[in-house]
Amino acid sequence: MDTSKRKTAIKILIAGTVLQFFIGILYVWSIFVAPISEHLNWAVESVMLTSSYMLGFFVIGIIIGGKLLTKLDSRTILFIGGMMLAAGIAATPLVPQSHPWLVYLTYGVIGGTGIGMIYNTVLTAAQQWFPNRRGFAIGICVSSFGFSAVVFAPVTEVLVSQIGVINTLYTVSIIIAISVLCLFRLIRLPESSGANREVEFVGRQFETNEIIKTKQFYYMTLALVFGTPAYLVILPALKSLAIDRGLSAAVGTSLVMVAGMGNALGRLLAPIISEKAGRENTLIAITAATAICSLLLIFISGVFLLPVVFIMAFCYGGPAGVNPVLASDYFGLKYIGGNLGAILIGLAISALFIPMLVGFIPSETVRFLVLAILSSIGVILLMLLRTSRKRWLADVGRS
Repeated sequence: MDTSKRKTAIKILIAGTVLQFFIGILYVWSIFVAPISEHLNWAVESVMLTSSYMLGFFVIGIIIGGKLLTKLDSRTILFIGGMMLAAGIAATPLVPQSHPWLVYLTYGVIGGTGIGMIYNTVLTAAQQWFPNRRGFAIGICVSSFGFSAVVFAPVTEVLVSQIGVINTLYTVSIIIAISVLCLFRLIRLPESSGANREVEFVGRQFETNEIIKTKQFYYMTLALVFGTPAYLVILPALKSLAIDRGLSAAVGTSLVMVAGMGNALGRLLAPIISEKAGRENTLIAITAATAICSLLLIFISGVFLLPVVFIMAFCYGGPAGVNPVLASDYFGLKYIGGNLGAILIGLAISALFIPMLVGFIPSETVRFLVLAILSSIGVILLMLLRTSRKRWLADVGRS
């Protein structure tokens, strides 16, 4: 890459990283749970499910964004996604007490879809501009997304206490809109053809309708289904979990920040570590750690909750950084937007269904035991993927 292209790539990476930070509001819903519950006179458990809808439609947004990247300019997708996110958050205070479930539509469906469209576009740009340093570029982008909770959690807590949840949501929506309007024009994909070509794709490039015919696709997707639910189950209830385990409400807020830090560090370090340790090996290690932490949650309390939640957040964030690079390893960079969206269907299934199903289990001990078993299944699937790697990459010209 010549000096001019390198400067362009760095500018785009910086702009994408900053934008990722602002859309990471996805991970601070637990701060809104209690005040939204009070405002709408709605059960806390029902409000918590908003997080699952947002995560599920976040993946749907990734799929939509990936498909649109083959038809529209990346800037258009970023603008549409950003305005959807801002509008979804701004519409949430307008939800009437008579129809509280509309929060699922505003914050969950509309907001989540918008975030996914932005997220996929930024990650696609990062990988295509840095084809030889994909782990580094993806790590920087997705860690910013996770780190957002570290900043937004205390800020939103203060805002809610000072101006109320309604005005806080309006404020957040304005911040999102301004950040998108300032940054979306700075981010684009590199030219892949013609005299001004800025990227060259190596080996066979799989389209989405082709990857769904491979066993490797199902290993990756199902590993997400089984490997991520543990953190998704505790995420919307972090503050209440801390209080139930003998910690103060203030420490409960700090726990949200601890989880954000773990999430961000996992996103940053896991893809970089995977460059040396191997993608599958890294994912196997962090999924196994998730299983162990799920078992620990059966009996730990007090301050010991903080490091366990930190590790679980790290292990949840790690795949967010490794999976985009893993997908491009196996299926190429050209159609990575759509292919990543297809693989992350596993995360959508995990976010939308497993927390609800696990919620039907009356015993907390059994719930965490089930989550540990699910993570163990994820480990097995990743081991199967690892056994296929060498031959697969040789066959597609990326060994």
